[in-house]
Amino acid sequence: MSVNKVILVGNVGRDPELRYVENRPVATMSIATTERAYTTASGAQIPERTEWHTIVMWDKAAETAEKYIRKGCKLFVEGKLRTRVWQDRNAIKRTVTEIFVENFDILSLPRP
Repeated sequence: MSVNKVILVGNVGRDPELRYVENRPVATMSIATTERAYTTASGAQIPERTEWHTIVMWDKAAETAEKYIRKGCKLFVEGKLRTRVWQDRNAIKRTVTEIFVENFDILSLPRP
């Protein structure tokens, strides 16, 4: 048995981009998650660390995202990891890991 499950709560870094693949809507966007800075028991300072995640939503979720989600929204995302490999124009091998969303919730709207 194996499990491929991702749960993120973070801030949307850019408005969703909606496109169509074989008449199916797909939205992509980025989410930032940040670990706070802290001091270890030995006194070492560990700085704040931000990770950026590429989010992919299909069908009705994609349409909802395009309509309501904007840069700065706080988002809860539940899904699975998918990794794609391709060659760019210069024949350089590229790899990207994305979160394919199964469930999401808008936790807050962007600040004005």
